[in-house]
Amino acid sequence: MLNAYSNCRIFTGDNWLEDHVVLSENGRIIDIVSQKTIPAHATIHDLNGADLVPAFIDLQIYGGNGRYFPALPDVESIKATYEYCKAGGAAYFMITIPTQSPEIILQSIAAVKEYWEQGGEGCLGLHLEGPYISPEKNGAHLLKYIKAPTSDDIDWILAHGAGIVKMMTVAPERCAPALIDRLQEAGVLVSAGHSNGTYQQLYQSFDNGITTCTHLFNAMSQLQSRAPGMVGAIYDHPHVHASVVADGIHVDFNTIRISKKIMGNRLFLITDAVAGSDGEDYGFHWNAESGRYEDANGTLSGSALTMLEAVQNCIAQVGIAPQEALRMAAAYPAVVAGLSQELGRIAPGFRTAMLALDERWAFQQLILS
Repeated sequence: MLNAYSNCRIFTGDNWLEDHVVLSENGRIIDIVSQKTIPAHATIHDLNGADLVPAFIDLQIYGGNGRYFPALPDVESIKATYEYCKAGGAAYFMITIPTQSPEIILQSIAAVKEYWEQGGEGCLGLHLEGPYISPEKNGAHLLKYIKAPTSDDIDWILAHGAGIVKMMTVAPERCAPALIDRLQEAGVLVSAGHSNGTYQQLYQSFDNGITTCTHLFNAMSQLQSRAPGMVGAIYDHPHVHASVVADGIHVDFNTIRISKKIMGNRLFLITDAVAGSDGEDYGFHWNAESGRYEDANGTLSGSALTMLEAVQNCIAQVGIAPQEALRMAAAYPAVVAGLSQELGRIAPGFRTAMLALDERWAFQQLILS
């Protein structure tokens, strides 16, 4: 069936179009045509003047709707997370676990595999945030599972997670370049994060092929007068991307504004969202007084964001132009994930993944067909 989405202002990812219609069939965008040239056999969907924008992509999310995937690594948790994502404008997501035991890693891999076998949609794969990170920058990650990887460790990940582990956050100073190369050659997106490395170490790792970094400013060596650290290397490198959690808690909105001015299209949005958990390893709760998730030690432990809230914050609190905030949630994550030829834009040949918003950037509907 040919669908025609009309009576809307369309943001393609490049520019805004008035008086145009998106034609979609079998989950793919066929064309964008003038309102006057809608094919007679198309089913027309009147969007009542909405803004139609590319659906979002969240490359780091731990759970949603009461299900924390690392504590409940099963299909039901992925389903609950997908519903949470969709309600916040994200059609695609990378389900994530923190530094964990081999047993939980295997259960998480099995859950994603089963989810796909059942026809589950939206999940791009598994993001392992750890265990090959810095103990000095562990954040809320458990020290008992952190390690520097051996060749056998990488063999184990690639053997059990082939085609499922799509992203890994590692501290480059803890991982031999040859091991990072092996992950990348196997199709794993390697992100630098939870790192206490020096400016020189991190900049070299970017030159060696690491293309992105995990949650700018959080759990990384900071920019200082005599030690530029990981933040300085990210700012200074011309090509490396970095995600940011735009809730005003993980990073001050003014810091995001400054970072955006320096980084331009290299800065993109994630939620790092969690759900409360009483898990034996990762137990944390919502602190209503501080307005954040914390573990038993009071350490910040993920966000309560949706991708749409992150976009709204960038527009209203950071002062980023709407079209650029939308790119930070769609086009730029697609580039980072290597999916920029089919996700992150509204264009012929791309997957049908569009979001209708009102004039205040509030959610109206997610369109996936």
